Amino acid sequence: MGCGTDRTALAPADLPAITADKSGGVISSRDPSGQIATLSTTGSIDLTNPFFQNLGTNGRTCASCHLQSDGMGLSAAAAQAAFAASAGTDPLFAAVDGANCASVTPADGAAGHTLLLNNGLIRVGLTVPAGAEFTIAAVHDPYGCALQGSPAVASVYRRPLPTTNLRFLSAVMFDGRETLQPLNTGTTFMANLRADLAHQAMDATLGHAQAAVSPTTAQLNAIVDFELALFTAQRVDDSAGVLNAQGADGGPEDLVSAPYYPGINDPLGGNPTGAPFNPNAFTIYEPWKTLTSSNPSTAARQAVARGQVVFNTHPLTITGVAGLNDALGVPAIPGNCTTCHDTPNVGNHSLPVPLDIGTSHPAAFESDAQIAAALGQLSVPDFPIFQVTCTSGPLVGTVRYTSDPGRALITGKCADVGRIKGPILRGLASRAPFFHNGAAATISQVVAFYNLRFQMGLSAQETSDLITFLKSL
Repeated sequence: MGCGTDRTALAPADLPAITADKSGGVISSRDPSGQIATLSTTGSIDLTNPFFQNLGTNGRTCASCHLQSDGMGLSAAAAQAAFAASAGTDPLFAAVDGANCASVTPADGAAGHTLLLNNGLIRVGLTVPAGAEFTIAAVHDPYGCALQGSPAVASVYRRPLPTTNLRFLSAVMFDGRETLQPLNTGTTFMANLRADLAHQAMDATLGHAQAAVSPTTAQLNAIVDFELALFTAQRVDDSAGVLNAQGADGGPEDLVSAPYYPGINDPLGGNPTGAPFNPNAFTIYEPWKTLTSSNPSTAARQAVARGQVVFNTHPLTITGVAGLNDALGVPAIPGNCTTCHDTPNVGNHSLPVPLDIGTSHPAAFESDAQIAAALGQLSVPDFPIFQVTCTSGPLVGTVRYTSDPGRALITGKCADVGRIKGPILRGLASRAPFFHNGAAATISQVVAFYNLRFQMGLSAQETSDLITFLKSL
């Protein structure tokens, strides 16, 4: 959060319009697949909360990178609309991180903001840690700011994560850099989560919003309270209709009471209760598996239910994933989608396990034919490319190429190059493009990538059903 402005859809002056769109404390908006809905457990969305206030110097609030219509995230379509409506003057496009480089000026126009406009990406400048096990060099620098200064600051480009469904987090930010207090123990989880989110809100306000002073403790606590009360999910699908009809549990309401604790349903034995991993992590649409009525939506609902089965049970083979295959010393791991997306009915990992599945690998430097083929299914932007050379530690001598060194820019460890967390999947259809770097323009591209990357061998029917299911989340 912290990257935003009082854009029309969330301005206090528009409160009556928002209220008119509410039903039982839920706000719904049109999205590409139907309707996305956000529920606040407080019963209303308080537009006077500091989340919607300009606490910085560049006109931003939290709300323009975190739009209800985009599942409390930011779609590329929303960025394009904001640019068109403001002729590029919307605070979202502040050069500090809303441009390809901080040196972009208004005279550069849309050409200076292509990554935000086309892929919904915010530039993140991260300093290479002192004592890192690697050196880093830019071998491709299309915008002129890939690596600057001393100590070197690397420019990476990432999607804003949604500020909703936060009570299911196992890490804060894609690289976990705001997880200052660990989120892996049930007894300390909520206190640590609140502390981490407050620190993240402070950093975002000082950074994204370019505030001259830190928000007050009261303001930070109010932002955290606001965020933790939000639950978001797809509520209506254009073909399947209302997603909690006929016994299903789609929409945000059931998320409020969804069970969660760190390690729940962990596939690697990390569940503190000792319960074994259950690959059937998603049960939202179980009642739709046996529908036989003549309801016009029945066929679409059956497809959603079939897609849930594919997600839960279709076999795949996990190879070449840093953080998993190397950590376990197992070159090929049989699994399914829920092996990594294990949190029940939410879809992130219930413990902090950042992984490198290959989405940041530059195709021109990729030696793994399987990963290269999967990358060919995506719409990868023209990113800077870094050469990371391991100079110490267990991987000394290894050379890697990546558009985003991931968690390695936080820990300084070569083993962490390219590793990032997987996001929560609820509300997915509202916030294209996908992956942390916006490399998948559509959910269809996401599925095509996974199908080749992990040797799923999906049939045309399974592919269609899986896409339909993901859009219903």
